[in-house]
Amino acid sequence: MIRIRFTAEDFARVRFAARAAPVPELNAAFMMMFGGGDELLHDRWRRRVLRSLPDAVAPLADLVPAGDPPLFLDVLGETLTEGLDLVEAAPSELVRSELERVYAGRPSPRWIRELHAGGAGARHVLRRAQRAAFEKVVAPVWAQVQDLHRAEFTRHAVTVAEHGVGAALPALVPGTRLRDGVWEWAAPEPREIPLAGRGLVLLPTFHWTGRPLVQDLPDRPVVVTYAAGPGLPLTPDAAPGTDDSLATVLGRTRLELLRALADAHTTTTLARRLGISNATASAHASALRGAGLITTTRAGRSVEHRRTALGDLLVGDGS
Repeated sequence: MIRIRFTAEDFARVRFAARAAPVPELNAAFMMMFGGGDELLHDRWRRRVLRSLPDAVAPLADLVPAGDPPLFLDVLGETLTEGLDLVEAAPSELVRSELERVYAGRPSPRWIRELHAGGAGARHVLRRAQRAAFEKVVAPVWAQVQDLHRAEFTRHAVTVAEHGVGAALPALVPGTRLRDGVWEWAAPEPREIPLAGRGLVLLPTFHWTGRPLVQDLPDRPVVVTYAAGPGLPLTPDAAPGTDDSLATVLGRTRLELLRALADAHTTTTLARRLGISNATASAHASALRGAGLITTTRAGRSVEHRRTALGDLLVGDGS
């Protein structure tokens, strides 16, 4: 059982990653590729991707000699360059301790020994391998990952607005529960993780289908990466449209209302535009406002609604 302990202060420090993170998504894809499982659904994808990998990717296999990757690969970063910079800048003591952990009792390749010794050349080898892997595995479906992330972000924001953080956490990950300030789920090995004011970052991944993955490093927010994809391999020719993804979590009427608010509207004009009653328009606006997607201000005897920057981000530029 994994148990993450919250104080009252910690609940105020829960945040959802605003954008998809390229390096964690790459890590999730590689775990899915080499970790086995879901053979019926993923074997064809595994074979296709493995055949496409260039030689420059080979060093990544050396980093996971027993299926357990070193923790210095677990970084966020909203762009690939930012994520690779964070890996390259990992503290030397963390790199050494993690390589010693994953290679305990095993012989290591020369470049891994150089990485352990702090060699800049070895860090560049790792960076090239990660970039080459991203370009082949994740880049072809990155637009799809971004669409799915926006939809998942919306689902979380709406749940928090309507039911609170206490209901939102178990809703994100089926099979987990929150009770007495402890978020917990089944796992092969027990772990107790006190947040102690560090904060919690929720990061969906769309390649992984297993249990939530927890990054717990000293003096950093705890990061919970959880499976949020369709359960099938992502392929470039099957990317869902943003409208369909958002409509699934918002509802079609709420999505139409959000799109209509590229310009300010009163409740009455929204109702007329969408063909619904004033009461229904007001209720949908209230839910979107609670999720931080629109703002509402009084204008004389009526109120005006308009999209926030977050609402703009979710619907993109197609309004």
